[in-house]
Amino acid sequence: MTTLADLQFDNRFARLGDTFSSKVVPDPLTNPQLVVSSFDAMALLDLDAAEAESPLFTEVFSGAKLWSASEPRAMVYSGHQFGVYNPQLGDGRGLLLGEVINARGEHWDLHLKGAGSTPYSRMGDGRAVLRSSIREFLASEALPALGIPSSRALCVTVGDDPVYRERQERGAMLLRLAPSHIRFGHFEFFYYTQQHDALRQLVDFTLQTCYPESQQAAEPVLDMYRQVLRRTMEMVARWQAYGFCHGVMNTDNMSILGITFDFGPYAFLDDYDAGHICNHSDHAGRYAFNQQPPIAHWNLACLAQALTPYVEVEQLKAELATAMPIYQAEYMRLMRARLGWAGEQPEDEELLQHLLQQMQDSASDYHITLRLLAEDDANARDQFIDRDTFDQWWRQHQARQARDTSAMAGRLACNPVYVLRNYLAQQAISAAEQNDFNPVRQLHEVLRQPFVRQPGQEAYAAPPPDWGRRLEISCSS
Repeated sequence: MTTLADLQFDNRFARLGDTFSSKVVPDPLTNPQLVVSSFDAMALLDLDAAEAESPLFTEVFSGAKLWSASEPRAMVYSGHQFGVYNPQLGDGRGLLLGEVINARGEHWDLHLKGAGSTPYSRMGDGRAVLRSSIREFLASEALPALGIPSSRALCVTVGDDPVYRERQERGAMLLRLAPSHIRFGHFEFFYYTQQHDALRQLVDFTLQTCYPESQQAAEPVLDMYRQVLRRTMEMVARWQAYGFCHGVMNTDNMSILGITFDFGPYAFLDDYDAGHICNHSDHAGRYAFNQQPPIAHWNLACLAQALTPYVEVEQLKAELATAMPIYQAEYMRLMRARLGWAGEQPEDEELLQHLLQQMQDSASDYHITLRLLAEDDANARDQFIDRDTFDQWWRQHQARQARDTSAMAGRLACNPVYVLRNYLAQQAISAAEQNDFNPVRQLHEVLRQPFVRQPGQEAYAAPPPDWGRRLEISCSS
């Protein structure tokens, strides 16, 4: 393990130059405190866990100090927001501090969110608030524990600086990690501004740094797109299987790596509702839970458009045609595993939809119900209003399992006991706003092992109270 001072940098994106990003120095927090840190994320950088206890750790990740090898840059990009193209977005409150290489030769971007205004802040203050920083930290670490690809979060710091949103709040910073911060919107920006040389440079850079294996293909850009498409649709299949709602699937929030990225008004389902809208600002339901797969397909079409200078349109269309079948195959694989169904049977989709419809009609808790089914717990029946209809389904379910029992032993390992419900996050945030950081640290610790019942942590597995059900979150941060 290593120390903060010994981190090795190789700032590849910064070397692309001012066409792709702008030099910006972080605006540090006043009187910073460490709210929470992730030892799992620190390990990605080979950082010793003890480093989180050092004053330097808080200073660095609140913007007060920088490594000599750091080159803070604010990235420029564009994107489709709620279906409408916005010609210039960019890092309005975040900075790419640099790229660290670990002992395995992996590159990890260090991206500091809430670091102050940039050329892309669009009249904003460039700050993040404590609540949104905590929410992103928790989700960034909870999703990988569930097997969902995601950016990661190293830590959250908070200062005394007032930040004004709907009310006065405290400014905070979050240190995000990802192998790359390139988004679909990066390609759109250079495509629509007709910066042909820069677009070619971006494509080549992404091939070299994110998809080096595609460089050996007969058509490297097409092969890269094929990989992005598969990763994206399989990621969304995991969202759907585990009841995760992203909330703002704009193309500037879509990672070229096919990982969950830019957490805003996200949520995990409480009671099952296929049309659940978690974003208070999504009045038309564009990003409702059941719309996430087709929206991912739509976003991939936007990326395909930006790649038309390098790939024939018909070839891109042929790849796009595979998106929904890829999604459906991965989704059904995951749900079969959750239900203990081995192999594939023609009636599987209908049997699954029958269960989900009953859960919808009964407002059954999505996570508790599936866990009870995995445990063969008789209390699963109590999650349904129409018990006779459930009994009929249960008999079909048992018959399906009995055809091949090989998948039944693995059910508990893919049905979580603990998920990051919005009310749990809100309780931790409320405490943190009163300078009590223990609840967010405890919640983070529980979510590190979501599939195992942890003694004394029953409260985290309980259904939400009435006030905490179906909470909607705003985009403001």
